Amino acid sequence: MKTCNILRLAALTSSLIFSAGAIAADSFKIGLILPMTGQQASTGRQEEAAARLYMAQHGDTVAGRKIELIVKDDTTVPDMTKRLAQELIVNDKVNVIAGFGITPSAMATAPLATQSKTPMVVTAAATSSITEASPYVVRTSFTLAQASVSVANWAGKNKISKVITLVSDYGPGKDAEKYFSQTFTANGGQIVESLRVPLMNPDFAPFLQKVRDAKPDALFVFVPSGSGASLMKQFIERGMDKAGIKLIATGDVTDDDQLNGMGDGALGVVTGHHYSAAHPSKMNKDFVKAFEKANNGMRPNFMAVAAYDGMHVIYEALKATKGEGDGDALVTAMKGMKFESPRGPISIDPDTRDIVQNIYMRKVEKQHGQLYNIEFDVLKDVKDPGKTK
Repeated sequence: MKTCNILRLAALTSSLIFSAGAIAADSFKIGLILPMTGQQASTGRQEEAAARLYMAQHGDTVAGRKIELIVKDDTTVPDMTKRLAQELIVNDKVNVIAGFGITPSAMATAPLATQSKTPMVVTAAATSSITEASPYVVRTSFTLAQASVSVANWAGKNKISKVITLVSDYGPGKDAEKYFSQTFTANGGQIVESLRVPLMNPDFAPFLQKVRDAKPDALFVFVPSGSGASLMKQFIERGMDKAGIKLIATGDVTDDDQLNGMGDGALGVVTGHHYSAAHPSKMNKDFVKAFEKANNGMRPNFMAVAAYDGMHVIYEALKATKGEGDGDALVTAMKGMKFESPRGPISIDPDTRDIVQNIYMRKVEKQHGQLYNIEFDVLKDVKDPGKTK
């Protein structure tokens, strides 16, 4: 009888040890939903690479939880994004969803984040209103309003009086058009015409011809990451630079990932943006070196740094909650977070859950035989103008 009791006690002890081990080893799952194929595939490629680099540098265990990254390709189709998010939340039981290459994908998914109380870290999409779509959205990318207002202010101070705007016809494009135009006209400038091109499979030719015929001082452009090279090629083919029409833009157009492929016709293009691979800080130099080494020489762009910082926000929130991973607690921990990024100092606004960051004015220049966005001015700690007006 005594032997039987000892055996039962041993079995119970073994069961408790196994259960405790299972709890300790319980993974913390991050569902990363990105366009890995299609027109915005460069976004997915950059963001996955950056997320995996962060894990390689900072380990895959945080506060006793094993980090598991699950990457899904939404092919830039919002309905697909929503379906994948639902599968990740319900079937895979992820603790956080992240990514979202375009605004419609983020907006389609936000209600699911609210219903399931799942933190949703937006590392790409840039329409101002995204963080208002769910109290569980936290953004580490940027907003088009931040960049566009900065470009408009620069233009007004640099003898540019007449501008045509050309933007992709969806949320971020409309934000870029709105905030550039408002600021530029308030500074005394004139918007000659506002042009919008289709988001998917755009043909810039007829729009650029209209611009060439109108002969404004400058053309202000926003197109999403992945489309800038095509626009730049057609801009140069039509000799618009030689016609005296300046190209000014948000940084998406001179994407670091594609800039060298644009050729010398891109030299002198002025953009406003939050990140350049040429940002001179030591942290960024180390980041670029590590990223290129891990990815066969691929240069990181602004999408990469947003995903890298998104992983930082998730890791630090998990540490702050001592590994608990509850959705409300994680979002609370993310609010007000401040840290140094490869792009410079950033923070998460505790009221809006949106990013506050420096916006740099840059000009495309050649250094060491390669094209870079070289910073020449900075606006510090820029909040999203879409939420401050």
